[in-house]
Amino acid sequence: MAPVSDVRHVLVLPDRDAAEEAAQALEERFGIDEEPRILRDALAGEDDAEDAQWLVVLRDEREALDPGELDAFAGEWEGWREEP
Repeated sequence: MAPVSDVRHVLVLPDRDAAEEAAQALEERFGIDEEPRILRDALAGEDDAEDAQWLVVLRDEREALDPGELDAFAGEWEGWREEP
């Protein structure tokens, strides 16, 4: 049995609205199989939502998604793709 890849991409976005919009657009634009996860990432000791970043995490087991295209995509919401 061939090993299954666990490649994940993490898009860092400035707010929850951007994260939700990007997650929805990812499905439409890239035809991904699994719904992306949205996570709040606050800096240590920061409780204020304005200081939080929002992460959109998507699996890419087939390694079919181009990292450069994902980075440009996240840039549409003033975000970026986090390098592993």
